[in-house]
Amino acid sequence: MTDDLVVLLDEHGRPAGTAERDGVHGADTPLHLAFSCYLFDEAGRVLLTRRSLAKRAWPGVWTNSCCGHPRPGEPGADAVRRRAYEELGVVVEDLRLVLPGFSYRATDASGVVENEVCPVWVGVVHPHTVEPHPAEVAEATWVDWSALVATASDAPALLSPWSVLQIPKLDAALRRREGAA
Repeated sequence: MTDDLVVLLDEHGRPAGTAERDGVHGADTPLHLAFSCYLFDEAGRVLLTRRSLAKRAWPGVWTNSCCGHPRPGEPGADAVRRRAYEELGVVVEDLRLVLPGFSYRATDASGVVENEVCPVWVGVVHPHTVEPHPAEVAEATWVDWSALVATASDAPALLSPWSVLQIPKLDAALRRREGAA
């Protein structure tokens, strides 16, 4: 069964096996595949979520809309759509991979390490359909993208470490795309 397995990666980011998700995140977390997603509404606001207080790593921290791990053999877009539905009850439209090579390593206050190759996706959802699953999300709110960019820069302690690293890169990529359109 692959429902709770993550894809382990070698030092070059290539698949190198699998491991149970619950056993991977600890003080010596191996490099593995994940994803982050930022969901926007039709007005251009982004959905910001606060991680459930029951989460082992970064409980109660404000972060991007949705995170997760693709299952072995699961395409990234399918994993994003699956987790967005499981965590937020939403169907994602116009899903796009924006930062395919993003990776990071961070340690939370309890000593749990995140060590991930974590492609970043963006998508569109209808705000009235968001129904956070309480085991995953303590609360959710819609914020102006420029306000989130400013928060990541001016008050990074308010957000997850991966969001603080992703937001300026994502902002630059989205601006380049707007300029090309």
